[in-house]
Amino acid sequence: MSLLEVRDLTVSYARRGRWGRPHARPAVHGVSFTVEPGEVVAVVGESGSGKTTTAQAVIGLLPPNGRLDGGEILLGGADIAGWSQRRLQTVRGAQIGLVPQDPANSLNPVKPVGVQIGEALRIHRRGDRRTITRRVVELLERVGLPDPEVRARQYPHELSGGMRQRVLIAVAVALEPRLVIADEPTSALDVTVQRRILDLIDDLRAESGTAVLLVTHDLGVAMDRSDRLVVMKDGRIEERGATRAVLDAPQAAYTARLLRDAPALRAPELLFAPTSATAETSATAETSATAETARDARTPRAVPVSTRASGVEDGPREAAVVVRDLVKEYRAGGRPFRAVDGVSFEVPRGTTHALVGESGSGKTTTARMVMRLAEPTSGSVAIGGVETAGLRGARLRALRRDVQLVYQNPYGSLDPRQSIADIVEEPLRNFGLGDRPARRERVRDLLDRVALPAALLGRRPRELSGGQRQRVAIARALVPGPRVVVLDEAVSALDVSVQAQILDLLGELQRDLGLTYLFISHDLAVVRQISHTVSVMSKGRIVESGTTRQLFESPGHAYTRALLAAVPGTTARTTRAGQVTRAEQARQEVTR
Repeated sequence: MSLLEVRDLTVSYARRGRWGRPHARPAVHGVSFTVEPGEVVAVVGESGSGKTTTAQAVIGLLPPNGRLDGGEILLGGADIAGWSQRRLQTVRGAQIGLVPQDPANSLNPVKPVGVQIGEALRIHRRGDRRTITRRVVELLERVGLPDPEVRARQYPHELSGGMRQRVLIAVAVALEPRLVIADEPTSALDVTVQRRILDLIDDLRAESGTAVLLVTHDLGVAMDRSDRLVVMKDGRIEERGATRAVLDAPQAAYTARLLRDAPALRAPELLFAPTSATAETSATAETSATAETARDARTPRAVPVSTRASGVEDGPREAAVVVRDLVKEYRAGGRPFRAVDGVSFEVPRGTTHALVGESGSGKTTTARMVMRLAEPTSGSVAIGGVETAGLRGARLRALRRDVQLVYQNPYGSLDPRQSIADIVEEPLRNFGLGDRPARRERVRDLLDRVALPAALLGRRPRELSGGQRQRVAIARALVPGPRVVVLDEAVSALDVSVQAQILDLLGELQRDLGLTYLFISHDLAVVRQISHTVSVMSKGRIVESGTTRQLFESPGHAYTRALLAAVPGTTARTTRAGQVTRAEQARQEVTR
């Protein structure tokens, strides 16, 4: 008997239609799958595919407007689909644990984390107050938090994202359930933290035989960690099967496209990286010499790097961005703290330079100083040969026009009160560029350039998908005609197929317009696809720089190697050579 069997599950959401009349919108159509004891089943698909709705239906946590229209949810043979919320409370935690997606919003900010872990134990009457306190400390220690007695008394805001996610895992496994539903458990985490969290789930599963229903849009994670895959699209199952079989020979065209678009699973050929051996050698010599010459250089030098990506002939290019010995200090508890410490790099015109590293490495602070959104404590930034430190008034406004920013979150970076036309036109109004007809024509041209129909001009951001919103954000950044675009985690919030489309778009724009990109990311799989050169940051310092190919093929620093080893899909790619995945290893340990 399967631990979990879902049969012909159908779910819909109530919506207000025309004239305010209620109607139901189907979201899941006849979905069926099983989960065996000790097994990891990954449900994958794009946003809107129905994967999270399916998981919510299994545990009985559909939103208020969600309705289970039909089907069976058999947990150990008992159909819990028709159970009341009161009866489902006896199942949640005790038999099914949940690890939600967002650790920042899933914990109560006004309660210590130890109290929140203990709530499940109190609800299910698993001992007196002293016993529960002891168990909470054991759980925090089990999920790998240092000083568990101290952590139990801390509030969520006092913990890092990875620590908060470990707390949520402790809540999920507190009652040793037979099944854990992990809904995008690592989507907001850096690759190294992500790997530690996934290793932890594997270890806990190996110890207790708990099965995992893993909901994710990250094909790399699914391929590395699951035994079987369920691929969903538009509320239906497109394909299911053993993970290795799907990886080697996908049967559905949709699955093949997801695999093709996933950066971690794509072939190692680089989309934008230089292909000239001479150019790579020259670029490496330049980046290795940067630190030595940083203090003396005050003007950009010609940097020999291939420009094939920008659609012109190979040859030396002048640097569009020159950063020299940049330092940013903050005061923390009366003591100085260096968030950025002696950072130097150059970005040749028409190329892409990536700053990569974990959260807190200083990459975003560096980008803010490049844009003059933060003032450096010391060091210099030059854009197009012009030092930015002394710019004021009209010259600073010219810099703002030359250097534009695309933010990470397309859901939070667009004004929800404005139409798409007004959002894209706003920089033109702010810089006083053109009259109204000329501005509107420019907006239409940019929307066409980023492959958005003119019919969207009158809509609001809420009416667009995530990928469409990010295209609007890119159009808004390009509308004043910048020379440099800073992309701060610009594709990290997008599904793999939408992400691939945006990366292709960025490459096309760079080739056509000669744009220079400073690309901020913690996702090395994406960096491999888009960048020409890379600087790896750790604790405010650059620990390694070079061409993309060199860093990926021959990383010299231990930190770089650790980042590369943690990229989801690394294990999946090696399974073609016959190696055993971590998920299979854990499965073997459970079944011994």
